[in-house]
Amino acid sequence: MALTPMMQQYFTLKEAYPDCILFFRLGDFYEMFFEDAKIASRELELVLTGRDCGLEERAPMCGIPYHAAKNYIGRMVEKGYHIAICEQVEDPSLAKGIVRREVVQVITPGTLLDETFLKEDTNHYLMALLAQDKPPFTLSLAITDITTGDFTTTSFAYDEELLRGEIAKYDPREFLVFQQDALCEFLAAQTGITPTLKPELLPDEDHLELLPEFQQVEGTIPSTGKACVLGLLAYLKDTQKSSLTHIDTLRAYEVFDTMALDVHTRRNLELTENIVDHGKKGSLLWILDQTVTPMGARCLRRWVEKPLIRKKEIEERLDAVDALYEELASLGEIRDLLKGVYDLERMGGKVAQHTINPREMLSLKKSLDQVPPLKKALAPFNYGALGELQEALDALPDLSALIGRAIHEEPPILIKEGGLIRPGFSKAVDEFRDIKQNGKQWIAAMEQKERKETGISSLKVGFNKVFGYYIEVSRANLGKLPEGRYLRKQTLANAERFITEELKEMEEKILTAEDQLKDLEYALYTEVRNEVEGQVHRMKKTAEAMAALDCLAALAKVARDRDYCRPLLQEDGVVDIKEGRHPVVEAMIPRGEFIANDTYLDQKNQTFLILTGPNMAGKSTYMRQVALITLMAQLGSFVPARKATIGITDRIFTRIGASDDLAGGKSTFMVEMTEVSNILKNATKDSLILLDEVGRGTSTYDGMAIAWAVTEHLMGEEGIRARTLFATHYHELIPLDKRLPGVKNFSVAVKQVGQSIVFLRKIVAGGADESYGVEVARLAGLPTPVIARAREILLGLEQAGSKKRIKERQEKVHQLNFMDLFPKEEGPMEAVAEKIKALDLNAMSPMQAMMTLYDYQTQLKGE
Repeated sequence: MALTPMMQQYFTLKEAYPDCILFFRLGDFYEMFFEDAKIASRELELVLTGRDCGLEERAPMCGIPYHAAKNYIGRMVEKGYHIAICEQVEDPSLAKGIVRREVVQVITPGTLLDETFLKEDTNHYLMALLAQDKPPFTLSLAITDITTGDFTTTSFAYDEELLRGEIAKYDPREFLVFQQDALCEFLAAQTGITPTLKPELLPDEDHLELLPEFQQVEGTIPSTGKACVLGLLAYLKDTQKSSLTHIDTLRAYEVFDTMALDVHTRRNLELTENIVDHGKKGSLLWILDQTVTPMGARCLRRWVEKPLIRKKEIEERLDAVDALYEELASLGEIRDLLKGVYDLERMGGKVAQHTINPREMLSLKKSLDQVPPLKKALAPFNYGALGELQEALDALPDLSALIGRAIHEEPPILIKEGGLIRPGFSKAVDEFRDIKQNGKQWIAAMEQKERKETGISSLKVGFNKVFGYYIEVSRANLGKLPEGRYLRKQTLANAERFITEELKEMEEKILTAEDQLKDLEYALYTEVRNEVEGQVHRMKKTAEAMAALDCLAALAKVARDRDYCRPLLQEDGVVDIKEGRHPVVEAMIPRGEFIANDTYLDQKNQTFLILTGPNMAGKSTYMRQVALITLMAQLGSFVPARKATIGITDRIFTRIGASDDLAGGKSTFMVEMTEVSNILKNATKDSLILLDEVGRGTSTYDGMAIAWAVTEHLMGEEGIRARTLFATHYHELIPLDKRLPGVKNFSVAVKQVGQSIVFLRKIVAGGADESYGVEVARLAGLPTPVIARAREILLGLEQAGSKKRIKERQEKVHQLNFMDLFPKEEGPMEAVAEKIKALDLNAMSPMQAMMTLYDYQTQLKGE
């Protein structure tokens, strides 16, 4: 048996898009067949039916109404599927044979345009990756947000930690790769997203010219980067099958052009989402985001994700925030004007892709109309960043005026329904509209005119569906008709029906007016849209300026509302914070209840702070507070402190919290050691490091040894000497301040009242004498009998001399090496100790370290 013609057409199209679910248009439905139907039926909970297809068995089939397709498509794409939209591209009534169909768009997770499934305050990124398989093993990324036209690229020597950081920075919805290699497996394992593989889109090395594709290219791009960019562009053209004029600027950047933040730091500092439910509330962005436009919200998120490291750029932002902070009236006026601005960035994308509807076109005009008063409000700030933004704001008065003249003030959403064009813009539209609305009056007027000219008072003009419009004259009056002008149309028993050239012309106009009016309005709307499309580049520049202005105004408002101060930026590494506060924690408790703390760090005398004290006392909050204040200062924000001097920081590292990597087969301790290894390999003297309870995932002595060694590595004679906050319960480390210059002890003050404790949340000089673990356990709600028994055991241990031995070991620290704290043994112990001293830890992978440790353990056991 042979396939039916329609099924032959289906299979031809399906073969061209084998990795997509094909939505095949049949009348008012999109139908899916065979395996696609089974998948769609399962994922969308649709009834699976069948259709005769010419084969012995019916083709599995399910369908969705055309008018409700967006929701179904969005749901499929959110699950990771690619959808090929196949439309009827000719009028079925005019088709000779089977209706011609074509795939007009492929919708993927990275190219989804439906606003129902987009977050207005978050960019929707698609990332392409291309890795060299020979030295220097360059990895290039190309990243775009098709909804806004944002397009960037970067290249660096292959490094998985750097790649994780870039992925965390952009949070792509889709990955595009051009070769099946280890990179595909890495991406799937790290993100849970299976990359889209398109080797056929990778350009030849002889065709790597970028300028024909972009109006503007900023920065230097290696050949691997160019190939990656062009491959991504080819993918966009292949899927969108529409104009991409809004993607007009390519920006190349270096990964270290901004503060480097790895995935652990972004998570631990809760920059854009909290750790608990991954919502925005409880994050730094939640505090800072007082923007009033969607594009401003997206811009601020990017600022938080990419703090600056060049003093001049930071100061320019701070100057702008300061100026708005000081002029409260201007700040309020600017924010009020920005509230009248719609999402100009994404509107530019819709214009370019021909998906903007008439109501959105009016919103575009309203947004542009806010530019002149915005420029006026910015007039007092004709200097620095605000002056540059004022200059960049372009009202596009020609486009605004065109839209105002052309588009009806209350248009429909659909562009083929008519009612788009404002009266007075087109004479032809006005005439058709007049005919459509006043056809009956025309007929009545013509009837009176014909009666008057012929003298036949019974003459009438009528209409029926078979013959159309006619002039009816009784047989008795036929002699009164002038010859030549009346053409006989129908003969009745007692009358004749005629038509005249004038009536025929009017009939044509009346009967076709509605369709012609819709077609004409659509054509005129398309012309207006094309005019706007020609100025998308100017629109984008204005949108970027508005977004930046919105961010600066938001930061100024936050600073005023929350009593922040302007930080002083320096390049000498000094961090000097007076009465600093955690920006998020203080916002979540009653005003004035947060206990402020001072912090001082430099690169010489007070570089490494060992922080001791009980759990729940506030050590982690304090450490995160220092990191967040540093980050806020470098993104251009005022900071929660009475006074703050911030030494510019190139990277922030955090080792906080404990969690298993079950998917990666790593225990809590292995995860912790991997993170510490990354810090020790990549930190510089200009970095800020937060270490919380390093070594707690193993035995006491192992953990203490690791914590000690990490401290020496950072602060020894050959150490990195990065500014570090190190929270620990290993009180044996306290005397290290006598051995290692720059190491200082601080603790969280606690007040003991009887057998209870009160956390004072105050950071004070000196190490803590007690851990107060039992009291913390009591506060946590452990049963009273358990607490009582714990106190008995603790007392017994203390009387047995455990604490005394700890004190003795502390007193020896400044004279002895770590190994001297424990009884020496002859034989294997000394040999292993010498081998440990000779190890090059920086050159070892975690697995090598594990195997070496296993060998040494075997030797010590005498096996």
